[in-house]
Amino acid sequence: MVAFLPDVKPSTSIRHDYNNFSKHCHESHLPVLLTKNGEADLVVMSVTAYQKMTARQRLGQMLAKTDRDIASNTPMRDFEDVFADIEARIEHA
Repeated sequence: MVAFLPDVKPSTSIRHDYNNFSKHCHESHLPVLLTKNGEADLVVMSVTAYQKMTARQRLGQMLAKTDRDIASNTPMRDFEDVFADIEARIEHA
């Protein structure tokens, strides 16, 4: 995972020029740390960036569970069975 430092902006930047603030969030795909009276207050990001972040978290959780299952020798489903289930779901969607 790549560490990043968010942009830091005063809370007035969102109030004074929402359109440019929104544009910046959408173009940078990074969170913006808003400060209030010089102190960190809120983190703002585009909906797309938020959705990607939560999807990465869910994937990480699933992979961690799979790693734990492998480490504990939990029986796994056969690839062909899993793929057949996926195909069936697609056909009935």
